[in-house]
Amino acid sequence: MPEPVFAQPGAGVRFDWGLAGAAELGRVCAVLVVVDVLSFTTSVDVAVGRGMRVHPFPWGAQADDFARRVGAVAAVGRRAVSRERPWSLSPATLRSAPVVPDLVLPSPNGSAISAAASATGLPVVAGCVRNARAVARWLLSHGYGSRQSPIGVVAAGERWPDGTLRPGVEDLLGAAAVLDGLAEASGGLSVEAAVALSALTGVPDVPAAIRGCASSRELAETGFAEDVEIAVELGASPVVPILQAGYFGASQV
Repeated sequence: MPEPVFAQPGAGVRFDWGLAGAAELGRVCAVLVVVDVLSFTTSVDVAVGRGMRVHPFPWGAQADDFARRVGAVAAVGRRAVSRERPWSLSPATLRSAPVVPDLVLPSPNGSAISAAASATGLPVVAGCVRNARAVARWLLSHGYGSRQSPIGVVAAGERWPDGTLRPGVEDLLGAAAVLDGLAEASGGLSVEAAVALSALTGVPDVPAAIRGCASSRELAETGFAEDVEIAVELGASPVVPILQAGYFGASQV
């Protein structure tokens, strides 16, 4: 049976947005890369780099119950951090919080997409600006990117108040940074992936562009400018977080 047209058939590297895009690519790709720069996948990169296993979970009150079931601690909202619960979606918080073996990290975008994608049984990679080069190298070194083993890169985006997808510049540029390392994949890029990659040509300074985008300005205005600074550390991380068996663990290049 031929692949559906919205799955971008025939390409070794494909690109889409949000939960629906991940579901479409997850039906046909061999691996998915989820990009949520502010802040889920950046937080995963930081936590996994410190030796933690990160369990994705959709945003909601059930995170504590889920954490108890899997023997983990649950992160809280940025503004709910306390001495007793110092873990949150903030990369700056996770950089300094005590290391725990297992951390449930809920979020409505990247975490929800990762949790849903893991149910397909596919390996899911957490990509961000910090580890984009390492992620691309890992994917190509493991034989992904051919027409037989295509890669799906998913920009998580944010949500408008009504729950609809708000595409974010930060995730477009994070995805483009991953795609830049995949440009020579044997199966080639789909039109969608090539257009996403072209975002880099008009942005001479990716960190500056991310700092100036709406999502970063929102974080900075609410007191979390340090999260933005960690998120824009281009190429700073060699860690490749792989989601298998329900949690992200490190596979270093």
